[in-house]
Amino acid sequence: MILLTEAGAEMTRMFNLDFQLVADSVLSIIAIFVLFLVFSLLLFNPVRKMLNDRKKRIHDEIADAHTTKAEADELKSQYQAKLDNIDKEAEEILSDARKRALANETQIVADAKEEAARILAHARNEAELEKQKAMDDVKKEMVVLASLIAEKVVYAQIDTTVQDKLVEETLKEMGKSTWQS
Repeated sequence: MILLTEAGAEMTRMFNLDFQLVADSVLSIIAIFVLFLVFSLLLFNPVRKMLNDRKKRIHDEIADAHTTKAEADELKSQYQAKLDNIDKEAEEILSDARKRALANETQIVADAKEEAARILAHARNEAELEKQKAMDDVKKEMVVLASLIAEKVVYAQIDTTVQDKLVEETLKEMGKSTWQS
């Protein structure tokens, strides 16, 4: 717009502040507001919804991580308790094995002593039998000797009384102690 001054010269305005400028400014503000509403409905709300969903998902993942960490801590404490109990169980197993080994040792020693006693008893019985056999052999030999003596006596023509006397004397000389030793 051009303004005329008293001298008739034209003067241009610096801002051109007139009705057209105000109308354009108001229309531009309305257009920007409408565009903001349209973008808000079409773009901002879905983006805001996506960001809220993402925030919720991250919050849920953090809660899951805390739950998983708590479960892991619980499992760790249970595992540690089991490890502590394993030492006790191992000691109990070793103690039980030692007790069984001592019982087996005692049983083996008792069995060995019993076997040794049986062997000694058997050896004593064998010795007794051998002694009896030797005594029987000595008796047989005495009988043979007595019969040889008797035979010699008969050859010498000795009577029966003399023969009995000789056998009696021989038996007395040998005595019972000779039979038993």
